[in-house]
Order: sequence, then C-alpha cells, then structure tokens
Amino acid sequence: MGRRTPDVGALVAGARDGDPRSVARLISLVEDESPVLREVAAALAPHTGGARVLGITGPPGVGKSTTTTAVVRGLRARDLRVGVLAVDPSSPFSGGALLGDRVRMGDHAGDPGVFIRSMASRGHLGGLSWATPQALGVLDAAGCDVVVVETVGVGQSELEVASLADTTLVLVAPGMGDGVQAAKAGILEVADVLVVNKADRDGADRTARELRSMLTMAPDAGWRPPVVRTVASRDADNGVDDLLAAVEDHRAWLTTSGEGERRRRLRAAREVEAIAVGELRRRMGDVGGAEALDALAGRVLVGELDPYAAADELVGRL
Repeated sequence: MGRRTPDVGALVAGARDGDPRSVARLISLVEDESPVLREVAAALAPHTGGARVLGITGPPGVGKSTTTTAVVRGLRARDLRVGVLAVDPSSPFSGGALLGDRVRMGDHAGDPGVFIRSMASRGHLGGLSWATPQALGVLDAAGCDVVVVETVGVGQSELEVASLADTTLVLVAPGMGDGVQAAKAGILEVADVLVVNKADRDGADRTARELRSMLTMAPDAGWRPPVVRTVASRDADNGVDDLLAAVEDHRAWLTTSGEGERRRRLRAAREVEAIAVGELRRRMGDVGGAEALDALAGRVLVGELDPYAAADELVGRL
C-alpha cells in the first residue's frame, strides 16, 4: 500500500510553530526526493532568509562534533534558536548515516530550542549531502536563528561547506602536521575563522604560530581569519566565548563590506544551477539520452566528432 500524500501546508505550518516532527518530516521529504519536493520548496520560500549559517569543518578526529556541541551551548546561552545539520559518512549498504551525531550531541536532546539532524553524505563529494541546502531552508523557515552545518572530514575536493555557510570555521589540532601540509589539504583557504582545538595539548602554540604565519602570506581580501584556541571538551574556560566573538566580528564585516549579500546570492545561484542540471539529466533520460550519449562517445573515440560538437548535439536533443 502506497504512502499517503503529505499535507505540505500543514507540515510547514507545524514547522513554523516549532513542531520538531513537522521539521523532521520536511527534511525527510527533501532527502527522499519526494514528488512533492517542489511544493515544499514553494511553501518554504517566503519564510527563509533569516538564519545565519555557520559551517564547521576540518580533518577527521579534530573534534568537530565536540566543538559543535560547545558552540550550540554558547548560542543557546545567548537565547538563540539553533538548528544543526550533521553530515555523516554513509553506510555502503543502507546509505544511512554511520556516526549518528544525534547520539553524540545528547546534551541538547531535550532542549526545544535546538533541532539536530544527522544526514548521510551518500557518497557525495564535498563533505556535504546533496540535500543539505534544501534541509537548511527547512530549518531557516522553522525559525532557527543560526543553523550549524558540521561536515564529514575534509580533503582537497571536499570544500563545499564554504559555499554554503556565511561563516566557515576550520578546525585543526596540534600534531596534525606542519602548516604547509594543511595548506596543501586545501582547508585553510576557505576559513573565515581558524580554530586550534585541543589546545591543552603539547604543540598548540606552535600550530597557532604556524597558522598566523601562513595567513600573513595570503592576499588581503579585506578579512584576515583570526586564530582562536579552544578546548571544546571542557564545560568551562574552553575558549568558545572567544570563538563566538570572532564569529560575531566576521558577521559585522560581512554586513559592512557587502560580502554577506554576495555570498548569499552566489549560494542561491549555485542551488538553482544544481537543480537545473538535475532536471536536464532527467530529461536526457526521458528522450533516450543515455543511449545517445553512448553513441556520441563512440564517435568521439574514433575521431568522427570532437567532444564539444558531441555535447552540442546531445543538448540539441532536449
């Protein structure tokens, strides 16, 4: 027996009233690519644009989930409603999230001002799930003041969080390797705030010094990322107040410089582009695009067509 068609209007109204079940159901519709996804997007759109997006990323084992928990605690102390999208690696069998940040962030489980959702990356490169931007819109429309997006461990090709967030925190830890290796990993260039977590360990001073030295060699873009030291596993005197102060400084700069508006416009453009590309792929399937592509690839292989001409012919079929 098929599922009953969801009442999108009722779900959006429930989410706007702070009902966590409605929020969870809307995010599930997004993740499952529900047939009512377009209706969901249309219903949410008038209520979005108010949330700040805070990205948290860094190499595996640096303490991202612990830092996220501490940051959420600090934001709640400021009486802000917080949503958390914790993107986990996927099970190769079920496609579901493996790590389950809702378990690790149990400190906030009973707080009605916090909504936490683990999302599976499902093999998507970039450290994010493909559905993350739409899920972010759900939390935005549900009245969250801040949405924290915590990603899986980053590498050279996994930097999408910077294109999604207003402010990106990049975490490093003592012993992660020298500064040159960090730069090669491609993570420092996306940082708005650099966080040396586990700063009670030996080598924290050296790590912070190396990061500051590298930042002096970066081109001046109007904002130089501060280097903040934290020990997120502590309940007090953990440096999180300094971290949130740096986030607020960056927020003020985004406003005065106009960079915040530019980033949000670019984010919207990328989301539109991704949806358009997905629609083109679907239409290609409807008109026998897979077979046509295979035939065109054969002609390119033997030199009968160049790749650009083949692409023009494929697009022309739409």
